[in-house]
Amino acid sequence: MIDSGSRMRIITTIAEAQAQSHAKCRVIVPTMGALHKAHGEMVRVARKHAGYDGEVALSIFVNPLQFEPGSDYERYPRLEKTDEEFCRNAGVDLLFRPSVAEMYADDRTVFVEETSLSNTLEGKSRPGHFRGVCTVVAKLFNILSADAALFGEKDFQQLVIVRRMVRDLNFKINIIAVPTVREEDGLAFSSRNQYLNPEEREQAAALHKALLAAENAGNKSAREIVDLVRRVISEAPLGRIDYVELVDAETLRPINTVRTNSLLAVAVFFGKTRLIDNIRLG
Repeated sequence: MIDSGSRMRIITTIAEAQAQSHAKCRVIVPTMGALHKAHGEMVRVARKHAGYDGEVALSIFVNPLQFEPGSDYERYPRLEKTDEEFCRNAGVDLLFRPSVAEMYADDRTVFVEETSLSNTLEGKSRPGHFRGVCTVVAKLFNILSADAALFGEKDFQQLVIVRRMVRDLNFKINIIAVPTVREEDGLAFSSRNQYLNPEEREQAAALHKALLAAENAGNKSAREIVDLVRRVISEAPLGRIDYVELVDAETLRPINTVRTNSLLAVAVFFGKTRLIDNIRLG
């Protein structure tokens, strides 16, 4: 249908999406909704890449396949009307918002799985997560016939894995990385930030403080960097560290010292809310 408040089209079925006339260049922004300032930046970058004759498509789909058992799938924020208004104001041309039943057959038996990059960092803490990510992203690429897609660097491992999937499966699509957008105290924008109570939110700023400490530490060993980051995060008593790791930014494998193309990645719980962040070093 055509949204009455703007030229934005709101599509809820795969058939509708595939029936859309294709613009000269279609750039997509895959999201799970609960849109915020970082998504606005992604739409802005998408518009720049799409050009005057192109279009920006944003998808909203809370993908059950990427939530491990016992996670926050049921309580993940679903703000349909607010997100619609956000998309209108941001200048989105096409909003694709399918249901789970529309995206996945009950008897589905085919998945997309990356088997190396997925085994570290988030993959260790969230088994099966990236199989769900790759499966839904591959479907969105096909359904929306995208020429380019944007992914944020906050989810750096996801970005690397999607690029590998595109390379290995020969998707004809350009993957564009968007730098992490941060709040005033440095906390990376995330839909999960709204789960934090005021005290947790205040202490969550320790993540970025710890990353900056690592950045300013110079070419230290992995052990020295990890110990430094853990000490800074420990200054926030509500923080519970899941992991702090120094890895190669391409292979995501652990490295012993800071060098060119190093990535420091962290995951920390504040209450029941798990936040991730990273910074390039070297």
